[in-house]
Amino acid sequence: MSAAGKTILILGGTSDIGRATALRYAQDGWRVRLAGRDPAGLRREADDIAARSAAEVTTYPLDILDAGAFTAFADALPELPDTVLCVIGQLGDQKRAQSDIEHAAEIMRSNFEGPALLLGLFAERFVARESGMIIGVGSVAGDRGRASNYVYGAAKAGFGAFLSGLRNRLAGAGIHVLTVKPGFVRTRMTEGLKLPPPLTATPQEVADAIFRAATRRRNAIYVKGRWRAIMTVIGLIPEPIFKKLKL
Repeated sequence: MSAAGKTILILGGTSDIGRATALRYAQDGWRVRLAGRDPAGLRREADDIAARSAAEVTTYPLDILDAGAFTAFADALPELPDTVLCVIGQLGDQKRAQSDIEHAAEIMRSNFEGPALLLGLFAERFVARESGMIIGVGSVAGDRGRASNYVYGAAKAGFGAFLSGLRNRLAGAGIHVLTVKPGFVRTRMTEGLKLPPPLTATPQEVADAIFRAATRRRNAIYVKGRWRAIMTVIGLIPEPIFKKLKL
């Protein structure tokens, strides 16, 4: 896959995974478009990536909760990108979400509704052009609902199902859809959490995995392969037993 003249749009460009992936693509010669809700933060990331790669990096404001502005956002881009990567997500607070409907709604809309609607918009434009790639970063939390994070997990499960259905629908249209499940990642979002080192990736590891999987046109990946076995086992636990587990 030659990078000459290619453009990647990264939704969530100030996130740890977003900026690491942006730099990985920039170093391969891609033009990079960063989108997010923090213009100043995006500009800092863009300047840093450009200085370290000599790539063209531009920024665009985006509020993933404002679906009414999605068409205008896409129209404002200088070109229809070759690849759109969505790394937008909000872990939120499970305990708060259990009683705070607005917080629960924000988690669900940030992780599922907004990303799915915006990627769906780009999918239609890719179909018209007959080329393009969509990459969505999901979560192992969406593989089975667990008491500790079921609001976030439910949103990620919905996002994963959307990506799977989109991939199936567009398989013969020249559009590729990749689902990425990082597992635990050492980022600002997980700061303060006790994460098991063997199951925890760095943003750079996730960026490298995304780039490799996209190049090879993989369908769905776990960044650390052991997560596939773990989640398979968790999925096979009978419900009466699963209800007794503290997961």
